Amino acid sequence: MDDTRQLFNSMDPAPFRERDIDPEAAQYILDWAYEVSGRKSLGLAVHLGRENTSGDTTTIVTQAVHEYFRGRAQASRKELKKLLRTGRITLVIALVFLSAVNGFSEFVSELIPHEGLFWLINESLLIAATVALCQPIAIFLYDWWPIRADARLYDRLSVMDVQVFCANTASACVVEQPAL
Repeated sequence: MDDTRQLFNSMDPAPFRERDIDPEAAQYILDWAYEVSGRKSLGLAVHLGRENTSGDTTTIVTQAVHEYFRGRAQASRKELKKLLRTGRITLVIALVFLSAVNGFSEFVSELIPHEGLFWLINESLLIAATVALCQPIAIFLYDWWPIRADARLYDRLSVMDVQVFCANTASACVVEQPAL
């Protein structure tokens, strides 16, 4: 990229140091990071073309990348917490509904002498109770895994080594990064 402004979201009204990373740049970093094994450490090299880069620019870019992905990790954890809360609520509702269906089924069995009609009502209610259990089961078995994996990836990206390279010098314009 020619200048650090391309890395940041131009629509973000925050001061330059606090801006979000451009969505396309963030997606590019994420696509690359998904391909890297979870056991390998991550690093990002930002190559700048025309901009006169200083240690301050390197610090700004490093902090921005780390903050952006730290924020994404926090957002993913909030999303996971919300999903699990929804799962608990829907599970309670489904279990109450299942109990009500069982109670109603017992009540109806005494009222309806015809066995075929009772069977139809009982099976219909059982199917409805099974459908009510589908969402909480899906949440607790499958839906939370990808969100947790994303949060872990964002954590890794929030501490990765970031180096800024200048076109006007052969070496990296890197300032010693503070220990996290």
